[in-house]
Amino acid sequence: MLDTLQDSIETTAAADAAGKRNRLKSIIGGSTGNLVEWFDWYVYAAFALYFAPHFFPAGDQTAQLLNSAAVFAVGFVMRPIGAWIMGLYADRKGRKAGLALSVTLMCAGSLIIALTPGYEAIGVAAPALLVLARLMQGLSVGGEYGASATYLSEMAGRQRRGFFSSFQYVTLISGQLLAIAVLIILQAFMTAETLNAWGWRIPFFVGAALAVVVFWLRRGLAETESFKNVRASDMQKSGFWMLITQHPKETALVMLLTAGGTLAFYAYSIYMQKFLVNTSGFTRETASQINAITLFVFMLLQPIAGGLSDKIGRKPLMIGFGLCGVLFTYPIFSTLETTKDPLIAGLLVMGALIIVTGYTSINAVVKAELFPAHIRALGVALPYALANTLFGGTAEFVALKFKSSGWEQGFYWYVTAMIGISLVIYLFMRDTAKSSAIRED
Repeated sequence: MLDTLQDSIETTAAADAAGKRNRLKSIIGGSTGNLVEWFDWYVYAAFALYFAPHFFPAGDQTAQLLNSAAVFAVGFVMRPIGAWIMGLYADRKGRKAGLALSVTLMCAGSLIIALTPGYEAIGVAAPALLVLARLMQGLSVGGEYGASATYLSEMAGRQRRGFFSSFQYVTLISGQLLAIAVLIILQAFMTAETLNAWGWRIPFFVGAALAVVVFWLRRGLAETESFKNVRASDMQKSGFWMLITQHPKETALVMLLTAGGTLAFYAYSIYMQKFLVNTSGFTRETASQINAITLFVFMLLQPIAGGLSDKIGRKPLMIGFGLCGVLFTYPIFSTLETTKDPLIAGLLVMGALIIVTGYTSINAVVKAELFPAHIRALGVALPYALANTLFGGTAEFVALKFKSSGWEQGFYWYVTAMIGISLVIYLFMRDTAKSSAIRED
């Protein structure tokens, strides 16, 4: 009898250990794919200073950057459509199926940008193909967020859900950081003339190749227990009408809590590189280095803040972001306008990114914890994508519009106001760590 009991204990322990290994393997696998997706997405922003003259007619630097920023924003128009289509797909066919489909579209978009001739060679077809590529990538990223946020949140155990789900932004930032690292390496080993001529195409080829590798990686991921339970049940299938009629409060909540956070993230990270060059007056190389260093530290902060949310809840972190964002956004940007010291600029950017960590580290898990499993991927993806399109995707365009109109400070007030709106939501929403709709551990 004792031998039987001992065997049972050992079998259970072995099963638990295997389960933890499989969970960790799935989280790493899902995160790695997310990294490549976002590398492909962010390469566009990192290399815009180099490729903008190729796709648009000759003009001053601000005008060309404004055109490239407009195309960047156009890519976001497809994100709600991608969120809708692939959110449904991930809810009905599985989380890993949605992840595999999204990376395929990203690969195709990167190849188009890498291979498209310049404006001087094919005229308006060049910016048209650029727009097509960004539309495809926008479709991909729109589906990627919901599928990956849902997958990581469902794969993580209840006690460490904030910590593990934070790796979505770790890999998101890693993708951005990798894009900047490739830029810095190319700047070090290529002349400015070579980079301007054809060197900027290299990262788009790299991104397409990595996407092929990720496609095969994602096909081998384990499916989540949440989706398996939904598939085994007779629940009504996920759909847009179900989302807006049965979960209107949660849908609106995701949009409003996202608005200020996503705008701040894009302002402090994506737009910041151009701001340091176009407003502060730093060289492109110095701006890239500042951006790379601060983003690296920012990346390391995500799991720390995510783990903290497992201890104290999600709500205190979001409120902290909202309060500090309202108080310090204008002072940070206005000081960056005039500073010529790279160290001071780096510290200011780092301060802004520390503030936004209160949102980025936990935003995925907060949204996933709001919805039941049968509609979770769509519920996370679609309202987030709508808010991201309206506020995140237009951040650069709005900032450059304010600058070209002669009132650059208007952008600082705009970011402050949107963070303030989200802060009101944070103050009154429930803490999802204590009322999670994710039932499986």
